[in-house]
Amino acid sequence: MPEMKNLLFFPSNSVTAVPKPRLNIATMDIVLLIIGFFCCVIGIFGSFLPVLPGPPVSWLGLLLLVLTSAVPNDWWLVVITGIVALVVVALDYWIPATVTRTFGGSRAGMIGTTLGLLVAIIFRVLGIAGIVIWPFIGAIIGELINKTGHKQALRAAFGSFVGFLTGTFLKFVVSMVYLGIFIFRAWDYRAGLFPFLS
Repeated sequence: MPEMKNLLFFPSNSVTAVPKPRLNIATMDIVLLIIGFFCCVIGIFGSFLPVLPGPPVSWLGLLLLVLTSAVPNDWWLVVITGIVALVVVALDYWIPATVTRTFGGSRAGMIGTTLGLLVAIIFRVLGIAGIVIWPFIGAIIGELINKTGHKQALRAAFGSFVGFLTGTFLKFVVSMVYLGIFIFRAWDYRAGLFPFLS
């Protein structure tokens, strides 16, 4: 009986706690892969939407891919693509402003261009052609509000439109390249990323 009491009131220290379930490495790799892919896709949309920095978001997708256990840590790739993303962001501010000033455009024209693009994306008026037409119309309206002469407003609107397209095209190309790098790297190491398929 004393031994029974000891067992009841003084439990043995040999009892081990049941470990909590944790995500295994393969599952974590899949999570990083999915989030990274969505970052690359969002980065492409960010090339057109002013509220999203396209190339930096796409670069974040590449970083998440490199952080998986299946893909080797290619930090040269991460550093170089990160620098390119920062340079593109800087050029996205410098190129449109320079081109706009060259044609005599103003900030009002750039704002009108951005609003025109949002109209084309949200309401989808005129289909794919609206992505080109509405930003130009928005630039004209913005310059007409800011300028007095119609001829000067048209010229300035063209400058605002060209500057906007140049920056947008640059961001789009870089974001597409980053998506391509992501897909090819994921495909090269698919055996490690998707061990359950082999």
